[in-house]
Amino acid sequence: MSPIRLLPSVGRTMDWFSAGDYELARQVLQRGIAACYLIAFVSTINQFPVLLGERGLLPARRFLARIRFRQSPSLFHWRYSDRLLLAVCWLAVLIAATLVAGVPQLGPPWMPMAAFLVLWALYLSIVNIGQTFYSFGWESLLLEAGFVVAFLGSNEIAPPLAIILFTRWLVFRLEFGAGLIKIRGGREWRDLTALDYHHETQPMPNALSWFAHRLPKRIHRIEVLGNHFVQLGVPIFLFAPQPVASVAAALIIVTQVWLVVSGNFAWLNWITIVLAFSAIDDATVRAVIPTLGDGPAAEPPGWFVVVVLAVTALLVVLSYWPARNLAARRQLMNASFNRYHLVNAYGAFGTVTKRRREVIIEGTNDTDPGELADWREYEFAGKPGDPMRRPRQFAPYHLRLDWQMWFLALGAPGTRWFQVLLIRLLEGDGPTLGMLRVNPFPDSPPRWLRVRVYDYRFTTGAERRATGAWWVRRPIGLVVEPFTLHDVGDA
Repeated sequence: MSPIRLLPSVGRTMDWFSAGDYELARQVLQRGIAACYLIAFVSTINQFPVLLGERGLLPARRFLARIRFRQSPSLFHWRYSDRLLLAVCWLAVLIAATLVAGVPQLGPPWMPMAAFLVLWALYLSIVNIGQTFYSFGWESLLLEAGFVVAFLGSNEIAPPLAIILFTRWLVFRLEFGAGLIKIRGGREWRDLTALDYHHETQPMPNALSWFAHRLPKRIHRIEVLGNHFVQLGVPIFLFAPQPVASVAAALIIVTQVWLVVSGNFAWLNWITIVLAFSAIDDATVRAVIPTLGDGPAAEPPGWFVVVVLAVTALLVVLSYWPARNLAARRQLMNASFNRYHLVNAYGAFGTVTKRRREVIIEGTNDTDPGELADWREYEFAGKPGDPMRRPRQFAPYHLRLDWQMWFLALGAPGTRWFQVLLIRLLEGDGPTLGMLRVNPFPDSPPRWLRVRVYDYRFTTGAERRATGAWWVRRPIGLVVEPFTLHDVGDA
């Protein structure tokens, strides 16, 4: 791994172009974003074939047959196969790993640029055919971030000031957009009660979520006030002189760390932490860690200056749509305004669910599928199921199927994938069962399946001490009556 060098300001003819006091920021941005890409491609290797592959729940080939390249650019318009998909992902993992190690950054500026643009193009090809399983805001965030940091240059020159500032604009949209969504959304954000529910009803709690939920209500009020302060006030100071900008970035990082330890939001919080480093300058770092050294920085080559200025101009033009969205009364959440996922709108949890519902799939081999039958539950990797099971930490890894099950419990439209999932379980499909934590029928698939919905809540302290359970659940009803494989057609 190459050493991190802190560079003094470039005092030559390119002062207006270079940000010589942001070398640490560049190293964190390039290596951190590359690490997020590595995780995203590993997640794709493990899940895409089952979810969207040749025999997936929503086969990509069917999607590609009805969509044109100009509508959804992807190299898989040329040809899709699971083998090609895996080859693309393993190539991307290799490239991302070299960037994490800092290898391309040791060369001329075009080397890290080319590496990040390849990652962006390959992941764009996947996201644009990923349908509902790749419809999350952090997919667009990763694409935008990867494209932007591609133009930070290599270790031999100072980072371009325009790219450093645009990255701060990205953090501003990410945080300020999320804050506006909340203020414009549910009343619970305005009356400060949102965190009375969120830790319990968020898509995929972890073990610390139970403890966070059990904090006194006055602490939850402070949490909400702190959220509003950091998301609506602090981002403005990302553009202030130093060290104010560094302090603003540090506040954002602290709040994101709290979100990391209290929930599972894939790489959303991790990548936000990385991006916030764009506002932390080397002088501030030296004040805290004086042992970090510095080194010389060459002037950027002319071609690099032209490319960076042209890209910055493009990004500024594309910023019109997300900026207008921030001012709109009907603000869009996690929206991309172009097919390349550049300069997007962000924001989530405009309203907080106050009751947690979980969809539970059960099977039986009994001849009579009545209530007296031996019904056994399928356990998913991350989402709540068995009340005795401790919630786990998975982020920054993304469990796409588990997230879709959370949306399903909220009544999300488009359930074709779920119908196919049930059929695959009745077939005893090995790859599909490999996505689950527990297969209650390891020897042969069940004869019958049914789907029930439960109300879930965290146990109280007394209940947890008495039973050891993390959840208390109450059955609400049956949403899919018992059925067999003979009751459905081919999927």
